[in-house]
Amino acid sequence: MTEHDIRDSELATGGRYRIDWAEQEMPVLRAIRERFEKDKPLKGLRVSACLHVTTETANLMRTLQAGGADVVLVASNPLSTQDDVAASLVVHDEIPVYAIKGEDNDTYYKHLHAAIDHKPQVTMDDGADLVSTIHKTRRDALETIIGGTEETTTGVIRLKAMAKDGALEFPVIAVNDSDTKHLFDNRYGTGQSTIDGIIRATNILLAGRTIVVGGYGWCSRGIANRASGMGGNVVVTEVNPMRALEAVMDGYRVMPMSEAAKIGDIFVTATGDINVLDVHHFEAMKPGAIVANSGHFNVEINLKGLLEIADSEPRLVRPFVEEYMIKGRPVYVLGEGRLINLAAAEGHPASVMDMSFANQALGAEYMLVNANELKNQVYTIPADVDMEIARLKLEAMGIGIDKLTAQQEHYLNQWQDGT
Repeated sequence: MTEHDIRDSELATGGRYRIDWAEQEMPVLRAIRERFEKDKPLKGLRVSACLHVTTETANLMRTLQAGGADVVLVASNPLSTQDDVAASLVVHDEIPVYAIKGEDNDTYYKHLHAAIDHKPQVTMDDGADLVSTIHKTRRDALETIIGGTEETTTGVIRLKAMAKDGALEFPVIAVNDSDTKHLFDNRYGTGQSTIDGIIRATNILLAGRTIVVGGYGWCSRGIANRASGMGGNVVVTEVNPMRALEAVMDGYRVMPMSEAAKIGDIFVTATGDINVLDVHHFEAMKPGAIVANSGHFNVEINLKGLLEIADSEPRLVRPFVEEYMIKGRPVYVLGEGRLINLAAAEGHPASVMDMSFANQALGAEYMLVNANELKNQVYTIPADVDMEIARLKLEAMGIGIDKLTAQQEHYLNQWQDGT
């Protein structure tokens, strides 16, 4: 058996069933895999992937492997691993996986170093921990790396900061910035899976509750939309005037978090920033308030500050639900403040990850072909590739669209004809 660090290889059969189930909902990635199997565009390419170890990610790994890549996979979050999926990839596909759901911080970084020991030529990140670790403590790996890809908003923010500081040592494709990623994965995927995680963890009714959504980027829009659709009274908090105005026009109440903290029943953060929910917010919350995070890192909730003002150590009252007492009033934190959609549920539906991971697969191919022409900056996948993914998705869904006539194309490319 290939090298690995997983919970239990005996879980492999169940993992394979679930991977195959997800594949049925991923026709775009399947089409790419079929081409990859024939053309082997990634032949011999060493890829180290730091992603959420889910059924959808498994299908991406199998696609890269079909293209000839030598792949290693580690978890991008200590609570996001599906142990049966990790087992299946090791046992059935002979892909080295280093990921265990609930792994401690030391194990998490030990696994990151295992990915770096693979001497990757291309990195695949979800949150930029892999790239960050390479630049901070494993610079020996830089000599083999030609480029990388990044899956999520938080990671892109970190990478752009690195590029701005002149610290980024290789080009990275911001998969998150592709339209077929953030317009769908972030909005519809995060929206549905976040609500799914909250309900699985708590079994509460959302209808009639005041649900406070931190931020109004694409992820937060999806959460607000789905929470409202289930009967929640949604409040949005923002620091960006334009996004705040959009939230108002979309029908939501908008106010500072200090005001929302007093009236919220459920709080969900998804901003990519630190301390969105801070100590003074916890102190203002109603008894029984529920706090969750759907941003990549748990820093959006000031857990250290919450623990400092708590009457005692938190107690686990349900799986993924910790009760903190503040002057005798309970506040409930879900999933240790980590990604609730992956901590307590299964993450995004496969149908939407189909497009996201199509971007990852094609991003790796694009990087291999174009690395010599790229500077040490953050790039997006070319628009024509993005559009092709959308076309393939529509085709798989059996949906046809119109095509411009020659006359219409001419009209759009001239300026003489007016009213």
